[in-house]
Amino acid sequence: MTLRPILIHPDPRLKKACPAVTEFNDELRMLADDMLATMYDAPGVGLAAPQVGVMKRVLVMDCMKAPEPPRPMVLINPQVIWSSEDTSTYEEGCLSIPEQYAEVTRPAEVKVRWMALDGSVHEEQFAGLWATCVQHEIDHLDGKLFIDYLGPIKRQMITRKMEKLKRDRARA
Repeated sequence: MTLRPILIHPDPRLKKACPAVTEFNDELRMLADDMLATMYDAPGVGLAAPQVGVMKRVLVMDCMKAPEPPRPMVLINPQVIWSSEDTSTYEEGCLSIPEQYAEVTRPAEVKVRWMALDGSVHEEQFAGLWATCVQHEIDHLDGKLFIDYLGPIKRQMITRKMEKLKRDRARA
């Protein structure tokens, strides 16, 4: 298992839609293992493949809170097949936009269909933090960031902070 570096916004790879996964092999399993390790290490509750520079429709998530046992999930080619009319607003953050948070309103519940590492198809209805997380990560696979839901001034302010963070890290 390898911890992979997480891309920081702005990075053009974070704005591109990812193609579907067509090969289910050891390389994909290794990517999933690395992504889970990277997400837990960060620490975060979700991570999408483009955030580690891999342009594939793969996301990992685990929204369980201690002392509950972890529930690591790997979703390949996920798609929302139903969403509730009810909405919920969460203060979202992102591992690619460190230490920046903003309220985003999304459907409160979603049903998602995806493939597992063995290629089998699964469906599950998510609510609460799980629903927010899966929608946030699917957005990444479509080249969309949570700041894209914000007004232009707030989005530009956060982008400038990230540009400064990247400059500071490059000097360190």
